[in-house]
Amino acid sequence: EVQLVESGGGLVQAGGSLRLSCAASGFTFDDYAIGWFRQAPGKEREGVSYIVISDGDTYYEDSVKGRFTISSDNAKNMVYLQMNSLKPEDTAVYFCAAERSRYITRLNLLRSDFGSWGQGTQVTVSS
Repeated sequence: EVQLVESGGGLVQAGGSLRLSCAASGFTFDDYAIGWFRQAPGKEREGVSYIVISDGDTYYEDSVKGRFTISSDNAKNMVYLQMNSLKPEDTAVYFCAAERSRYITRLNLLRSDFGSWGQGTQVTVSS
């Protein structure tokens, strides 16, 4: 079965940085896209970024573009989200998600496209 485990969340002051990790197992890594989503209290879960493992194609939500960087270490089946210049508005639970890359909508980040999800890691940014 597909398993995804997020780590790296924590408390950071505005302007600081965190790196989130997503450890993947149970599937052929190269066949998949890995997405990052986040959900703040009382709000809908929203897309943040994705990476298509096979070709390295990436996508970022406008609110994080230029501040966040998604990357993968294919030998380790790991995906990372480097978050710089963090803002209080970035406070949320961050989830990684996986789906076969052929089934996702490129140049978009749709929750409904992703079938497997991790449990999330909390990111809190103080002002």
